[in-house]
Order: sequence, then C-alpha cells, then structure tokens
Amino acid sequence: MGWEFTDDRGITLRRIGRPERVAAYVRAGAALWDLGVRPVGVYGSGHDGDEPDRAKSGALADVPYLGAGKALDDGAIRSVRPDIVVDVTYDREKPYAVSEAAAKRAGAPVLALAVGGDTSLPNILARFAQLSVALGGEPAGGEDELAAAEDAVRAAASAPLKVLALSAAGARQVHLARPGTWPELRHLAELGVELVEPGAGGANWATTSWERAVGLAPDLVLADARANAVPAGELESVPAWHALTSTATVEPWNPELPCSAHAYAAFLRSVADALEVLGAKR
Repeated sequence: MGWEFTDDRGITLRRIGRPERVAAYVRAGAALWDLGVRPVGVYGSGHDGDEPDRAKSGALADVPYLGAGKALDDGAIRSVRPDIVVDVTYDREKPYAVSEAAAKRAGAPVLALAVGGDTSLPNILARFAQLSVALGGEPAGGEDELAAAEDAVRAAASAPLKVLALSAAGARQVHLARPGTWPELRHLAELGVELVEPGAGGANWATTSWERAVGLAPDLVLADARANAVPAGELESVPAWHALTSTATVEPWNPELPCSAHAYAAFLRSVADALEVLGAKR
C-alpha cells in the first residue's frame, strides 16, 4: 500500500511504504518523540553548535546528533540512512534548518511543517499529530493536560499583570519578542494574558536596549532559555538587568518548544503558576 503526506509547503511526498527511518530538525524530532516516533538522527539550525541545545532536544539525548548549520552536510544525513527528513518552515516555502540540496544528495526528501507566526498553536499541534499517525506513532497525547493548563492560564490572567518575552543579546542589547509573531505567545494572549508590545523596529523581535525593557515595566519576563541566548549569569554586570529583575519575576521560555501538547502544556502551566503567585501578591 502506498504512503503519502502533504507538507505545509503544499509538497506531497509519496513512497511505496511508510517511512521507517526519520531524520529531523531537533525541534521536530523532539515533537515526534513525544508522539511515539523515534528519530534515527537529529540536527540543529544555524543558531546551534557542535553539541545539541538541551533546551530544544530534551529527551533526545540518546539520538545521534548530526551537526548544525554549515557543519550539517549530506554525509552526516546519509550516515543515518533516513527515508525522509522532517523539518519546520516559517515561510511555508523552504525548510528552516536543512538544505534541500543536502538532503537530496543524501537520498532523502524533506517534509516541512509550518510553525511561523501565521500559524495558530492548535494547528501546529494538529499537524504534528497527523504526521505522527502517518509515521506509525500516536494520534496525539496530552490533550487533557493542555486543556487543564489553558484553564489555569485563564484563571491566573484575571489579575492585571504584564508579560514581556525577550532574548538576551548581551550587556548592551536585548531582543524583545513581538507577541503576534510567536504562536505560543499569541495563544497566551488569546487566553487573556497581557503581552507587552515592544514598540517599533524588527519583524519578530525588536532589538533594543535593556533600559527600554525596564521602561515597559513588565511583571513577568519570559526569558529565552536556548543556548544561543545570553544566560542570566552573564548579565550580572548590567544595571538595567538588575533593575528589571528587581521588579519582575523571570521564567524560562523556549521559543522552539517541541510541537506536542505535552510540551506546551508544561510551558503554559509554568506561566499560569508564575501569574498566580504574582496575582496573590496584589
């Protein structure tokens, strides 16, 4: 019986049988893992290094890491003999982290699912669940957990609290997230959370000074926990960072969470818990 799946670029992959060996961008691979599909190898993006970013990879510690960016080539992909390569796409035109040419030279077609700002979080989760089923995994999982976390956010968001999402760029600069361009942040807003708009400049991020972040007066800061973001420990000498964290609670945020209900439920629950604690202090 033939196998086929149409990705979010509108490209239909067809095979004689179901793909058994899947290589994947680490975010997509972590999602498939949560849904019962074990990748034979994962790779990073141009933001990643020689070692996997544990904020993204999580439980994939035992899965071979094939490299990232320029270090990822057709030889690395070919080494795990994939039937298909699963990536994500932000523009619905090209895969984010792998060169289609490299995958083609390795003998594997690329399948890419949309995770950009024009895609709702429920749709992202539904598409990864559909792919999981097509690959022999679970139809879904964690829906009740996700629904409970959403209810917790709605309840905690009743307090007038401002939330700012950011990624530290160093002592002088910070990237402030535009809530409407990140599906999980937009989902928080739909649940009633007041997400702070960063002002002019940039598409997904407004790159600016730490003083500007302080001036937005957030109650809760969602700080990028990926390895390419500057960690809090390296900001100890930044006065504005101290000013920000003296008045705001800081919680980790992974802008590239695995696209599974379980992963997003954990994130939403952490936000709900932080908002609940802050609300109790009002």
